[in-house]
Amino acid sequence: MTAASIVPVFALCTALAACGDSGDRAASGQIGAWVNSKPITVQDIDAALARKRELAAEPGAQARRDVLDALIDQRLAQQGAVERRLDRAPEVLQALEAAKAQVLARAYLEELARTQPDPSAEDVRQYYVAHPELFAERHVFMLEQIDLPRASDIAAALRERAASPGASIEAIADWLRARDVPHSVTRGVRAGDHVPLELLPKLRSMREGELAVIEAGDALLVIRMAAQQPAPLDEATAAPLIAQFLRKRSWERAVQAELRRLRLAARIEYPEVGK
Repeated sequence: MTAASIVPVFALCTALAACGDSGDRAASGQIGAWVNSKPITVQDIDAALARKRELAAEPGAQARRDVLDALIDQRLAQQGAVERRLDRAPEVLQALEAAKAQVLARAYLEELARTQPDPSAEDVRQYYVAHPELFAERHVFMLEQIDLPRASDIAAALRERAASPGASIEAIADWLRARDVPHSVTRGVRAGDHVPLELLPKLRSMREGELAVIEAGDALLVIRMAAQQPAPLDEATAAPLIAQFLRKRSWERAVQAELRRLRLAARIEYPEVGK
């Protein structure tokens, strides 16, 4: 279970497309600001806040003011673009069409996701019982870790170094650095429910201080188990987390199934270039 410099043209066009109808709604809503006689409505501000997922469900006055200032800047830039007839430029028209297609596609798939039923209490319970390593027998791991791209010509050498007496994350990182191998070193605490399921058995079997080299997708992980300890979650505590995970998984499966259905029903052609 688991903004920033000048925005690119595509991102700006997406934002403009999302709030370009405020003039039609000005008469029916409160006005947050006028920009050269063009209104920014309270609905515009609320919609922009809703799109900023990092904000709280009920943002404070400062957050609303920040969003309004951003909308004012956006409206000024939009008006400047229209004055220079950039709204007629081919690349802008193309970006606007792309933004419209993206918004419509997302709306369609989000509506599909919302129609999926919530997981039942029995679904949640079954998942809890089926995954004791995530809940009833959950562990917390204190890890030191090196991540690097997976390459067959270095995996064996890494394993040999990890198994040598006195091996350490620092020494292995120095060895990689001397060979100009791109890598990153991290240290932290990871709970079992935030570790990929396929890695959990290996982590749980590791002794304190042990080093291991693990292949994970396109990456190689060099992990040192600094410590681990039990941290179980009872069913009542885990239930909302499981329900959220199952709901998201149901949405993803529904979306993938619908995209497969649409592909099968559509006529898709790939004309060969040059013919």
